[in-house]
Amino acid sequence: MSKKPYFPRVALIGIGLINSSLARLISRDKLAESIIAYSRKEATLEEARALNLCNDYTTDITTAVKDADLVVLGIPVGANVSVARLIGPALKIGSIVTDVGSVKQSVIKDVSPYLPDGVHLVPGHPVAGTEHSGPGAGFPELFKGRWCILTPESTTDPAATESIRNFWINAGMQVDIMDASHHDQVLAITSHLPHLIAYNIVGTAYDLEAITEREVIKYAAGGFRDFTRIAASDPTMWRDVFLSNRESVLEMLGRFTEDLASLQRAIRWGDGDALEELFTKTREIRRSLIDAKQV
Repeated sequence: MSKKPYFPRVALIGIGLINSSLARLISRDKLAESIIAYSRKEATLEEARALNLCNDYTTDITTAVKDADLVVLGIPVGANVSVARLIGPALKIGSIVTDVGSVKQSVIKDVSPYLPDGVHLVPGHPVAGTEHSGPGAGFPELFKGRWCILTPESTTDPAATESIRNFWINAGMQVDIMDASHHDQVLAITSHLPHLIAYNIVGTAYDLEAITEREVIKYAAGGFRDFTRIAASDPTMWRDVFLSNRESVLEMLGRFTEDLASLQRAIRWGDGDALEELFTKTREIRRSLIDAKQV
């Protein structure tokens, strides 16, 4: 596959885990001619500069996007409206705006109204990540073998969608295209609800008066350690995810609560058959994830 640059100049709005991984990958594989990073915090840019992630760095967001052919929004979804308002007038006609957030309907709603005619929005979600954040957390192999979901609207220029699709394929990802509302439902159960449960379980353990924080740390078994890893994810980002995708999250949370009540009854009444049936099904799901190389 050709590794020629798809975009002469890429602007990374935010330089956290995803965008810093992108910066490393773009530089390594020469997928663009130059990269400029924007952050509102000079200290963040200093860290990125020390890592030599980009060609240029700025705290002026209009300067960042002015000559960019591709703009990648790597910010909490709650900031999309304010950022879109600022960058809209400065965007180059013919440029493409995409994002890396895990909620897609809100991106379309919050960003589209502020983009001028001739600028193309192709919302994207690289389904990859860790619990770490910041410029130092990125690594170019983050995307390899993972899925990226694009949710363009029916009116989106097909050529723009194809450009973003090829961009993520060159990053090592498999790409699916789906409706934004369907994406938000799927991710509500596969990503958002697990994070919500992890935050709650870790919070419950911490608040138990009969168990000290020291004991929680000292005797944490593998399952609880997995929950703490998820619960260590960026709090601002996940606050915005839950608020932006509240309808889908609440729907999946309702289903989960109903299933949890059934599990509670099985334990209360000693229904071992029901427990074993559930655990057998869930083990098969885990095996299918391994077979699909998604763990």
